[in-house]
Amino acid sequence: MSLATTTPAARAGAQDEYEQFCLAFRRVCGIDLLQYKRGQMERRIRSFVSTRHGDTTLPAYAELLKADKDELSRFLDRVTINVSQLWRNPEQWEVLEDKILPDLAASGSNRVRAWSAGSSYGAEAYTLAAIARRAIPRAQVTILGTDIDGRMVERARTGVFTTEDARDAPTATLASHFAMEDGRWHASAELKRMVRFEQGDLLRVQPAKESFDLVLCRNTVIYFNEDVRDALHGRLAESLRAGGRLVVGATERVSEPAKHALEPESPFVYRKI
Repeated sequence: MSLATTTPAARAGAQDEYEQFCLAFRRVCGIDLLQYKRGQMERRIRSFVSTRHGDTTLPAYAELLKADKDELSRFLDRVTINVSQLWRNPEQWEVLEDKILPDLAASGSNRVRAWSAGSSYGAEAYTLAAIARRAIPRAQVTILGTDIDGRMVERARTGVFTTEDARDAPTATLASHFAMEDGRWHASAELKRMVRFEQGDLLRVQPAKESFDLVLCRNTVIYFNEDVRDALHGRLAESLRAGGRLVVGATERVSEPAKHALEPESPFVYRKI
């Protein structure tokens, strides 16, 4: 078919095919790809399928995912966002260590309940645990990490990270809380007691109101549709107690924070009113 004969009807058919694929994929593993920005996600999926299986249609590929667990695992690696590292965005961790954690501990009876939302393989949660031991060593700190990908949750529970994961970590702090064994960094028993991990879909989770003092949801919502992103920020805000903090990615913003009883405290930190 020439470019001139690619009609609107043909394009609509391709869109229907994509939607059918997303519905079939949701039945396979529960992940709703229709909630993500379509342009980015569809390009990623079609490129992956084309590279591995030539001109296979998306409905045919959905059938393959049902039957082949190894293929499903490879596809999940492609479409789920598992980019992370220890001490990612160091400037944010400095603010958390120097200001936010001490303030939360002081205003919360020396207790801090934190949630790493979209925690991937746990680097964020373990980093938070390490800086909490430095910033508020006498406080009772509990950290929940949740991620949609069960494989990442199991990996997070091991508390083991590569040297590449630790490339931006401050050397002295890293050595204080992680041990180098077999070429990888292993979180200390102390850190592992502070964190727990559960599988959970941010697009469906309904956390209890005022159940956290600190919520970190960084570098995740940029992949969601605008309405989905705003609804998620609303649920995250509801989970914070008054005076609690929501920390987003360095390039992310909460749209209309006042609508969610939030006020900007810094470019990436919002305080619950």
